[in-house]
Amino acid sequence: MKLAVFDIGGTNIKCGSFHDNKITSIEKFATPKTFAGLKLQMHRFIDQHNFDGIAISAPGAVDKSSGTIKGISAVPYIHDRPIFKELQEEFSLPVAIENDANCAGICEVNIGAGKKFTNVAFIIIGTGIGGAIFINKKLYKGNHLFGGEFGLMQTSDGGTLSTRATIVKAASEYEKQTHVDNIDGEKLFLLADQGDKLAQDLIDKVYSFLAVGLYNIEVAFDFDALIIGGGISAHKGFSSELSKRLYAELVKNKVGEIMPEVKECQYHNNANLYGAAYNFISDYAIEVGNGNN
Repeated sequence: MKLAVFDIGGTNIKCGSFHDNKITSIEKFATPKTFAGLKLQMHRFIDQHNFDGIAISAPGAVDKSSGTIKGISAVPYIHDRPIFKELQEEFSLPVAIENDANCAGICEVNIGAGKKFTNVAFIIIGTGIGGAIFINKKLYKGNHLFGGEFGLMQTSDGGTLSTRATIVKAASEYEKQTHVDNIDGEKLFLLADQGDKLAQDLIDKVYSFLAVGLYNIEVAFDFDALIIGGGISAHKGFSSELSKRLYAELVKNKVGEIMPEVKECQYHNNANLYGAAYNFISDYAIEVGNGNN
């Protein structure tokens, strides 16, 4: 079995070929401005190969029952249209689509940091915070396809996790208070390591808000593991510090015994592509073994 895999983003689209449980021929192109342009670019890649299906990671609330993508995103033309049917007819191939955060989680649960666990929360930390919930290794999307939207959890100061608990927001706040430009997450950590008190305080707040958010997730679901994704997850010591702070919150409330494993994601930049492929495999009930499918 050979799949064309696509990861649709607001700025770029990444694509590749999934075969024998590996992704090769990875390319990237600018996200087209129209649906016709998207199909044209997909043809450019697909027509070079002999594919058996198309697997897509996309923003928005993917409703498989109606074959549409609900909600809004930076790629407006993929929403509220029969996109499953349109792409199947365009390419005469089976198509599977899933939300991008869900795809990243599917990757980690199947072949990454969460593969040895049964009940897992995948938390992705970027500009905002999103994620995915897996119960008995199955993706739980909720009644309104809203499962895993951890970033909308409220914080004690009236904000949300997405507005309070990301390094991106902390770096922006540092710029605002110091009038210094071009501060990103890595630079903020570097400043903190060099003894900058403001940087240290802002990072401490991020950890504190995240620890409380993870506490709420854990006491609600009693997960085996919490897998942390997003660019910041690769920062040395980030997941271990988060784990330490989560444990302190649990102990404070006398439930330290339910402490889950907190792990950095394994696949990082290619998680969405692999997750899209494994979502296709699940949707079409294909067995994956030694790569001879």
